Amino acid sequence: MVKIPHGWFTIGCSPSDAECHDEERITKRVYINDFYMDVCEVTQSEYQNVMGKTPSHFKHCSNCPVESVSWFNARDYCQKVNKRLPTEAEWEYAARGGTSGARYSDLESIAWYLENSGGKTHPVGRKQSNAYGLYDMLGNVWEWCQDWYDEKWYIRMPQRNPANTAESVSRTVRGGSWDFDSAYIRTSFRGNGQPDFGNDRIGFRCSRDAD
Repeated sequence: MVKIPHGWFTIGCSPSDAECHDEERITKRVYINDFYMDVCEVTQSEYQNVMGKTPSHFKHCSNCPVESVSWFNARDYCQKVNKRLPTEAEWEYAARGGTSGARYSDLESIAWYLENSGGKTHPVGRKQSNAYGLYDMLGNVWEWCQDWYDEKWYIRMPQRNPANTAESVSRTVRGGSWDFDSAYIRTSFRGNGQPDFGNDRIGFRCSRDAD
C-alpha cells in the first residue's frame, strides 16, 4: 500500500474536459484525510490466497486483476485483509495524483483500454504509475468503490471525507476497463453496477484508514 496525503481537490469534471457527462459537471471542492491505498488492483493470485477461489473469466494469469467479482465479494476480501473499499471521493483524489486534468498522463502510457488491450486484462503494474505511485487507476478493470451511486450525489455531499451511505440500486465503479474507449478512461467518469453483479470488466483495490 501507499499513503495518500491529505488535502483538498475538486471532484468532478476536469477543466477543459469536453467529454464530461452531466453528472460530472457538478463539481465540488472537498477535503480528504490521509489514507492508504493498494498500489495495484487486487490480483487473481491474491484473491485466490484469501478467498480460496477466483471467479475470473480470464484464466491462467495470476498477476492479472481479479474480475467478475461482485461488490459484496470485493468488500468481503478487503475486510478479510483488514482493509476496506475506498470511497468514491478517495478514489478520484488518489487517481488524480495531484493533477487536475482528465488523465494523470498520456493515455497509452498509463492504461489498458479498448484500443490497446487486445480484448483482455493484463498483469498489473505494467503501465506508468501516477504521482502517488498507483498503477492502473485508469483502464484494465473498473474498480468498485464503497459508495452507493447517485447521479446528484455531488450536490449534497459534505465537504470533508464524503461517502454516500444512502441506499440506492447500485454501487459506484471507477476507472474504466480493457474494453471501453477513451471517453470512459478519465479520472472523473462515474460508472455503476448492482452490488450482487460481477463481470469480466470489474475488479477492485482496497484502502485503509491512516493510523
